[in-house]
This record gives sequence, C-alpha cells and structure tokens, in this order.
Amino acid sequence: MAEITIHDAKSRRDQDQILDVREDFELAEGMISGALHIPMGELMSRLDELDKARPVIVVCRSGNRSARVAEALTTAGYTADTMGGGMLDWQHEGFPTTR
Repeated sequence: MAEITIHDAKSRRDQDQILDVREDFELAEGMISGALHIPMGELMSRLDELDKARPVIVVCRSGNRSARVAEALTTAGYTADTMGGGMLDWQHEGFPTTR
C-alpha cells in the first residue's frame, strides 16, 4: 500500500478503480466521477464488487480511513493505494466531482 497524491489519482482514475469509503451522508459534498461507493463498515461484506485484477485507489474525506482500508485490501490480496489528503484536497484543488 502506498499513499499517492490527488494528482496521481486524477491521472490514474480511468484505468484504476476508485473506491470511496465515506459514509452516505458525506457524499453530499461530492465524489469522484466513476467511483464505487462502499462505506468502510460494509467493505468486507462487499469485496466481490471490486475487481482483484485492477488496482484500487481508496478515497475518504481526509485520507485517514482510506489508508486503513488500503492496507486491509492489500492484506486481502488486492493492489491498493490511498489518496493522501482525501476529498478535502481533491476539492480544494478544484478537481471535478459529481453529486
């Protein structure tokens, strides 16, 4: 598991899976277009929704939860990175989001 920048995530988002692990109420702030939303607490029961053959970029609000999830995914056999700074940095940079 590595921490990548928001710029790395933006450049890789078309080939990698973006996994947003925030809670439902946090999505009102916007999410990365094309991201798969699975709240952190539901992840282990929904792992089959991820393609193990494609790298995963895990996203949360600030980067703390996503780091824990990326580590758990790596342990489970996925290639997973965390997006440092999370959606706070993504939106601060003015990168596009959907609601």
